[in-house]
Amino acid sequence: MHAFSFPSGLDTSPEQVALSTCEAVRLITEEAALTPAAGEEIRLETVVSEGHVVDQGQPIATLHGSTTISIVAPMAGRIASMELRPGRRLVQIVLFRERGGDRHVFNTKGAEADPGVLRNLLQQSGIWRLVRSRPFGAMPRVDEHPAAIFVMASDSRPGSPDPRLAIQGREDAFERGLSALTTLTDGPVFLVASKGKVPGDDLRRVTRLTSGRLHPMGLAGLHVHRRFPATPKAPIWDVQAEVVANLGDLLATGLLPETLLVSLTGTALREPRLVHCQAGADLRGLSREVVEPGPHVVLSGSVLDGASAHWLRPRDRQASVIRKETQHERSHWFRNALRTASRPLPIIPTAALNQSFGGNFPAAAFVRALAAGDIETATKFGALSFLEEDLSLADFVTAADPPLSRQLRVLLDRVQDEEFGQ
Repeated sequence: MHAFSFPSGLDTSPEQVALSTCEAVRLITEEAALTPAAGEEIRLETVVSEGHVVDQGQPIATLHGSTTISIVAPMAGRIASMELRPGRRLVQIVLFRERGGDRHVFNTKGAEADPGVLRNLLQQSGIWRLVRSRPFGAMPRVDEHPAAIFVMASDSRPGSPDPRLAIQGREDAFERGLSALTTLTDGPVFLVASKGKVPGDDLRRVTRLTSGRLHPMGLAGLHVHRRFPATPKAPIWDVQAEVVANLGDLLATGLLPETLLVSLTGTALREPRLVHCQAGADLRGLSREVVEPGPHVVLSGSVLDGASAHWLRPRDRQASVIRKETQHERSHWFRNALRTASRPLPIIPTAALNQSFGGNFPAAAFVRALAAGDIETATKFGALSFLEEDLSLADFVTAADPPLSRQLRVLLDRVQDEEFGQ
């Protein structure tokens, strides 16, 4: 077991303790939708039409140019609408629930023994889309082979559910999925979790990493940067523990689980809530019973990195419901004084900035490199291992304008253009 010393960060444990006292309830909303993940733009070839009734888990579209990668129905339902932008770019595919609907059965024969068969199963079942490749943060390319895989059984974002709750009672499925993942890489598979026993941490070729309780220690970025930095030629995958357990269930039964564990927190709720809901659930339907009267904003994701949304986004495992009056621009006298400047506003090196990167990272030098668009220096400090979520706490404590996460995305897009011309 390996533990890194990240001496500081944001303590989100009180919110996780509050959630740990909640009993998770099953709640399937009457509507659900397939939407792009944060920052994702995908082009689809649909294989069903509006009005068709589909089974839960049934492929309803494939990626344009990569027809082996499917997008699957989050529940048994009727296709209500399919909204695509020019170029067949996904906006949303909305489904109405059909009670008594069936579940799609996948052929899993040979998947545990043959990495090629397993790869095809991941792509056909929609699980491939839930795997994230670094650098750049998209789903892996159809023929991509990771240099290492990070399985995240930790999440330190405020209001996030403990990922270990999602695999509680599913230990065999998690170990089965984790063992299968080891066949997809010649490199290590890291299992990241807070202190305590975690299923699968004694499997061959699995290395256990212990994350602290402070944010952002529970995110993949710092661990990838420290243990196995990502490069365009040696991509790193990170995947949530619940997705790994879902893979294990799929291998055993041929069926995708119908629900995932999601937390609901925020200032506009009477109380926090844990629910087992379908992917792409209607966030207003999830929060309706516990939201307080008055104007509010519903975010898919945390208060740090979430976005206003109608539907739960892919990979998000929490929703935040915030009173609307709290959604105002954070003001700072220095930023106001320089508002008309044409260059990014300067970031003052402070203890808060250092803490937002875990306290054991050259934060000021990294931020300067981002602001200058200095790819070489930013890469040296780990930019290719990070994604926007890893900088969301730094954005919060600095009120950076433009946000550091946006500056990181600009830099990553430039690197991607240079490497792949796309």
